[in-house]
Amino acid sequence: MYKTRPRIVDLSETEPNRKRGGDLRTMLTPVTVGSTSGFMGLAILQPGERISEHYHPYSEEFVYVVQGSLEADLDDEVFPMGPDQGLMIPINMRHRFRNVGSEEARMVFHLGPLAPKPSLGHVDTEASEGSETLKPYPVVQEEDTRPVRRGVPS
Repeated sequence: MYKTRPRIVDLSETEPNRKRGGDLRTMLTPVTVGSTSGFMGLAILQPGERISEHYHPYSEEFVYVVQGSLEADLDDEVFPMGPDQGLMIPINMRHRFRNVGSEEARMVFHLGPLAPKPSLGHVDTEASEGSETLKPYPVVQEEDTRPVRRGVPS
């Protein structure tokens, strides 16, 4: 017997998060679908935009470029990426993404496993463009370690 039911989440149901540059949409998370092993989303970057440098002390990050031309800076080494290319970023590796093309870039991301607490899952190493301060990461799971599906039929 399944404890949760499958749920489709449309991009239009998600709020843009621009705190780290670009438009990050967390779509499939412990909060939205009751996931227990990670979360998935979409990054949308306009030409010249970037996602500021950060790392994940508990999670690997998997990315897949859907459209556009990106450069991934991984511990200060540059990796060009384009459509239909994927990348796995190991735990604790500093990384940022930059749209170096002339069109919108779209990149699917997945992180897993989840950190013990959301506040431990993401460490900023630089402020985003136009910001002088580092900001807390958006909530993708509740502070207790067990996800709860609120308002979603199970």
